[in-house]
Amino acid sequence: MRFLLTPRGAFAAIFAVCAGLIVFGLWLQQAKGLEPCPMCIMQRYAFVLAGLVALAGALHGPQGWGRRLYGLLVLATVVAGGGVAVRQSWLQHNPPKVSECGADLDFMIDSFPLADALPMIFRGAGDCSKVQWTFAGLSIPEWALVWFVLIAVLAATQLFGRNAPRR
Repeated sequence: MRFLLTPRGAFAAIFAVCAGLIVFGLWLQQAKGLEPCPMCIMQRYAFVLAGLVALAGALHGPQGWGRRLYGLLVLATVVAGGGVAVRQSWLQHNPPKVSECGADLDFMIDSFPLADALPMIFRGAGDCSKVQWTFAGLSIPEWALVWFVLIAVLAATQLFGRNAPRR
């Protein structure tokens, strides 16, 4: 537990969790045949980005403002990903009356400017509201939200925590 209190340990733990979640998501996709919707893909991007920032923080082992900067970047990333997870969870509990499969994320990003594509993504198509898998009563975006919150707490300890005394 003491390892998690160091910047290197906290960021290594965040990286390990994000990497594990991405591997699990890819396993669900490849082994179980669950195709991710645009919101699922955006949540994956958030985990990848948070994991990469955390990996840089773990390798760097920063103190002071560096630790806070890495903590802020991870926190901002998981808050954005958590927002997508909240929206998708809401869509799953309140599906649109007309279920339509929208375009995939690559098509939207390639075909429209980002300012036009983002509202389409967050509007959510029929496939974003469909619950494909659950564990312990929670769907994939609900589990993603749990992990985003846990990572946010750990990142916040780096952002707002005191510097450990140097030895």
